[in-house]
Order: sequence, then structure tokens, then C-alpha cells
Amino acid sequence: MIYEICNILIPLSDVFSFCRLVNYITFRAIMAALTSVIFIFLVSRHFILFMHHRSLFDQVRDTGVHSAFDKSGTPTMGGVLIIGSVLSSMLLWGNWHNPFLLCSVVGMLWFGGLGFMDDLSKVKRKSGDRGLSERTKLFLQGLFALLFAWVCVGPYAPLGAPLATKLYIPFYKHAVWDPGPYFYGAFIFFFVIFVSNAVNITDGLDGLAITPSLFVVGVLGIFAYVEGNRIYSAYLYYPYLRGVSELTIFGAAFVGGGLGFLWYNAYPAQIFMGDTGSLAIGGIMAVISVLLKQEMLFPLLGGLFLAEALTSQFQDKVGVRWLGRRVFFRAPLHHNLQYKGNAETKVVIRLWIVAGILALISLATLKLR
Repeated sequence: MIYEICNILIPLSDVFSFCRLVNYITFRAIMAALTSVIFIFLVSRHFILFMHHRSLFDQVRDTGVHSAFDKSGTPTMGGVLIIGSVLSSMLLWGNWHNPFLLCSVVGMLWFGGLGFMDDLSKVKRKSGDRGLSERTKLFLQGLFALLFAWVCVGPYAPLGAPLATKLYIPFYKHAVWDPGPYFYGAFIFFFVIFVSNAVNITDGLDGLAITPSLFVVGVLGIFAYVEGNRIYSAYLYYPYLRGVSELTIFGAAFVGGGLGFLWYNAYPAQIFMGDTGSLAIGGIMAVISVLLKQEMLFPLLGGLFLAEALTSQFQDKVGVRWLGRRVFFRAPLHHNLQYKGNAETKVVIRLWIVAGILALISLATLKLR
């Protein structure tokens, strides 16, 4: 809204020359982050009280690991706050004619809506194990992934035909492979589903998922700024993606909202993000990574989410189902660390440190090519 209004006012008179600030990515990114933080601080207390009055509490699952305090009675669906902060910020500062922004917002809303239905189902049935069925969730995730893959490799690909199906890897300047629309579309399909579920699996301790998410989206926002700038992208040997720098503003809005949410989600949490938040965040990461051609950076940048997802799936699919026994004491990774005697806060902070180190290494790939 502010972005559109300012661009209407600029040609009318020199009095509105200050409105040119909205055409600077850095200015809008800063304002988007601040808007998201302010939204969280203004709304969160009322939202938490509303959830208490409606008895919309998280349904605690038995993980075999005891926490330092009883988490029953903690409101869930805090992802609504994150989504609301990003949307309100982008309504003010976003360029809604930009296809990259539209794809990211739709991905966030689709996965957030799916998570909301799952959380609501768990609350109504008063069981953390009785949300939407795994088949239903995979179908709806797959439906979005299929549509998004078609958008990315189809005739209206936002990246344009020359770049639409090329695959890039970290530490190398040029595309390593062009698998064509069918193979690359299939790759996008599975990538989106995996990343969205990886964040969902990681969300198990107070503040654990949100901080690494800030690192990941923050770094991707920097990549968007570089790849959307003709000079920087040429200097660093990245493909120039016209208009993709709008994702810097979207990423900044998420970082602002995520920091505000962490204020209430830090140990001991006053509210949990629930599947509403974790699936929405996973959708954001997956969509932005694909739009920036940084899918192969995610195993490094999102290494924590990868480890959490792999330990969980290996325990369930290989250990329990095939071998008939546990491979790890507990799964996913954070519960295994807790089971070994580490306090919850120590596990969370150490995993934050790991995620931060991976983010720094990923950021170094901008130049190390």
C-alpha cells in the first residue's frame, strides 16, 4: 500500500521526492522488518489471551523425554502471528505485481492453512496424534508442490525459459546441469515436500525451530538481494534474476516477525507455533530456495533441519519398520540429545549455534565460487 501510494505521488510534485525511498530495496526491507516486529508486539498478548479463553491448547505427545516443566495448557497455532505479521508488513511495503512475492505468499498461506487445519483437528480431538492423516497432508502438500513446479518450469516461469530448468550447486560459478522440465519439475516437487516437513519435525522444543529459520531465511534474503542486482550478480558470477530482490523484503518481514515471535516462544514458551507455523515456514524456505536456484544450498544452509528430518525418518522407516528396533535412543535429533541428559535449554542453544555456523558457511559461498 505505502509502496504503491508513494510511486503514485512521486511524479506529481517535487514535494514528494522523499517517496523515492520506497524504490530502495534496503529501505523497504528495514521497514518491513520493523513493521512485522511491531505487529507481533501489538497483537501477541491479545492473541495468547484469546487462545486461553477458547482453550486452544497444544496437545502434548509422549516422546519418552521429560521436560523441565509441564507444557500442557500452552496455546498453539502461534504460526498465525508469524503469517499475520508477514502479510501485514508486505501489504504496506511489498510490490504485489512481482511474481516472486506472489509465489512466496501463496506458498506461506497454503502450508500455513494446512497446518492450521491439522492443529485445529488435534485440539478438537484432544490428541496430539489425531490431526489430519499423513495421507491427507501429503496429498495437499503434493498438490501445491505440483502446481508450483508447473509454474517454475512452465510457459510462465518467473525466471524465464533460459534459467527455468538449470541446476546450480554451491562453490561453483555455472549451472552444472539442465535436466529439462520434467526431471527438474519432479525435483522441485520432492524438494518442496521434504523441506516443509523437515521444519515441522524440528519444531519440538521451545524456540528450537524459529531461530534456525531466521538464519535460513535471512541468508536467502541476502542471496535474493545479490541475484536481483545486475552489478552484484555479475561480480559474484550469479545469474541475474530481474525482480527477485523483492524476496529480500519478504525475507526481512519474516525475520522481523520471527524475532518478535521468539520473544513469546523462548523457554518457557507462552505460545507454540504449531503446525500452522512450522509448515508455513517450511513452505517459505522451499519456495524461496527454488526461486533463487539455491535448492542445493539448502542441505548446507538448512543442515539442522536436514539432520532432524533424517534421524526421524531413519528411526521410523528403517529402524522400527524394517529392523524392528530403535536405531537411536529417541528421534528426532533434539529428543535424542535430551534423552542423553542434556537440559532442554542447552539442547536448543547448542543447535542454534550449529545453525548459525551453517548459515555463515552458506553466506561464504557467495564469494567462494
